Amino acid sequence: MSGEATRRAPFVAVLALRGDDGSGDAAVPPGVDPDEFRLALLEDTYETAAGLDLVTPALVLDPPDQPDVEAITWPGTPIIRAGTPAGAFAALHALGATEAVLLAGDAPDLPGLHVGKLLRALGRAPASACRADGGGLVALAARLPLPGWLDGVLRDVDLDVPDALERLRAAAPRPGLVPQGPAWHRLRTPADLARLDPGLEGWDNTRALLEGRPLTG
Repeated sequence: MSGEATRRAPFVAVLALRGDDGSGDAAVPPGVDPDEFRLALLEDTYETAAGLDLVTPALVLDPPDQPDVEAITWPGTPIIRAGTPAGAFAALHALGATEAVLLAGDAPDLPGLHVGKLLRALGRAPASACRADGGGLVALAARLPLPGWLDGVLRDVDLDVPDALERLRAAAPRPGLVPQGPAWHRLRTPADLARLDPGLEGWDNTRALLEGRPLTG
């Protein structure tokens, strides 16, 4: 029974993405090391994925060589090296996943319940999304393999594209194929730090790194 559950478990993969310009450092508060801050966000987001029942956590790296990020994962965690959401979903499918969720790596306090709602929505649609406050997506879930229309758009659209959800829906052959779950926030600017709720469980690494600092933009 447990073996069958493991084989059928959805994958939830955290995106560890970083441009050559150091993009992803915009939300770093003064006096905090950018690399430590980025790793704290990624580790907390990964812990959200790893803490879900009947889910296989994974990590998507772009650029592919990030040993410091790999070090935050539990032993045996699948490591995907892909530069697009379409590539990440294809690699997860090759590992045996029939459904998967991609999580932005800067959502350390995302409730696991939000991920669960995206997975449940796959029972009636080929994809589902969690919109990010301020544009883009926090998470994208899909049945695998991707249908052709979704694979095509995800070669050019990632979670950072401001109108990602609208572009996914525009590519769908009919309405209702990309339902939306509850929206959430990402930490992309200093002002976003004010969205962190000290009373909300989780985001322990980010919390420890910011201890003693006001959560204001």
